[in-house]
Amino acid sequence: MAETSAQISASIDALMQEFYTITHNLANVSTAGYKRRCNAFSKSLEDYPLGTQEFIPGEINIESALDLSQGSIIETGRPMDFALYGKGFFVIETPQGPLYTRNGTFFANQNGQIVDSEARVVEGQAGAITIPNNIALSDVHVASDGSISARGVAIGKFNLVDFQDDETKLVPVGSSCFQMSDDKVRPLAADNVVVKQGYQEGSNVRIVEELVDMIMVSRLYEANMKLVTANKDTSGSILSVAMG
Repeated sequence: MAETSAQISASIDALMQEFYTITHNLANVSTAGYKRRCNAFSKSLEDYPLGTQEFIPGEINIESALDLSQGSIIETGRPMDFALYGKGFFVIETPQGPLYTRNGTFFANQNGQIVDSEARVVEGQAGAITIPNNIALSDVHVASDGSISARGVAIGKFNLVDFQDDETKLVPVGSSCFQMSDDKVRPLAADNVVVKQGYQEGSNVRIVEELVDMIMVSRLYEANMKLVTANKDTSGSILSVAMG
């Protein structure tokens, strides 16, 4: 019974973590460039039809991974919005090292440098990208390869990178940004990505799937709690008999 109780407890903890993952995804359904996190358990939910009454405690796997699949491309018309289509990331400069993002909602700071929503510099191939003071943002043109120009004069080029098979080692650090967890991995130039100016890449969260998963998690949680109650009742009965 002790082993079963431990398994049930582990299952409840796992289900709570899964519930948190789902709610976090849903909270970011409108966040540009957001990539959903999914647990291994989410991928096996189809094995548990919504009407099932069967569940073996202790078998939930909450090993998580990022779903880096393409989000929808949404037109905004804003000249400093940039969506990436294909595999690749923008690079954000920080004192702690580079961050990588698909969120191309950028701005120009007081020095004319292209920055993200937290005023961090967006990296160009030759460093920070600076828009001259006499150039209006509406005059800035960005080509599909990330080259930036205005009135026919080249300004710079986004540094677009890819990690290929090592992208699974990226970890989220907030604001739709990621950090490489392995110091030995170096980014490569992104060759199969297209920059679209005046667009944003939406979140890749699929609301219906997340809600279905949430229903299943809730039902499995209830099933586990019933097992906890049943075990307590059984323990109480045994104790009553032992006490006479």
